[in-house]
Amino acid sequence: MPTVERSAGSAFLVLPDLSWIARDDVLSTDRHRELIADGHCWVAVDEHDAPVGFLSAGRLGDGLHIWELAVALELQRRGIGRALLDRAIEAAKAQGFWAITLTTFRHVAWNQPFYEKMGFRVMDPPPRDLQRILDEEAAHGLPMDKRCAMARKP
Repeated sequence: MPTVERSAGSAFLVLPDLSWIARDDVLSTDRHRELIADGHCWVAVDEHDAPVGFLSAGRLGDGLHIWELAVALELQRRGIGRALLDRAIEAAKAQGFWAITLTTFRHVAWNQPFYEKMGFRVMDPPPRDLQRILDEEAAHGLPMDKRCAMARKP
C-alpha cells in the first residue's frame, strides 16, 4: 500500500506550495498492518488483486478517524475513493461510532471540497483530540492555516 500512497501523493506536484508532499514519507508497512489488525482498513484492488486504493482509519474517542485515503494517481476520479469512503461510513454506522472524522487541506480540490460533497463539515474550532492531530501535522511541516478538521455522522 505504500506504493499506492506514493502514487496518490504525486498529485501534489501540481501545487507549488505542497509539492514536497509527493516526496514525503508514507505510512510504514508496520503502521498499515496495525490499522488492518484494528479492522478499519479497506482496500480496492484491480483485476489482478493488486491494491489500487485504500482507506485506513482507527478509533479516536467514540469516533472513527480516517488517517489516510489514497487512490493511485492514474485511477483517481473514477469513484474508487468515494466507494472506499462509503464503505467506511457503512462500517462506522454498523459499529455505533458517533462520527467519522479526518484532517485535510482546505484549499485542495480533492480534499475539503471532496469531503464536503460526501457530507463532511468543517469543525471550527476542532475538538481537543483533532486539534492534537492538527498540531502533530504542523510539527511535521503541514501548514496549519491550510488545514482543517472535518466530521460527519455515519
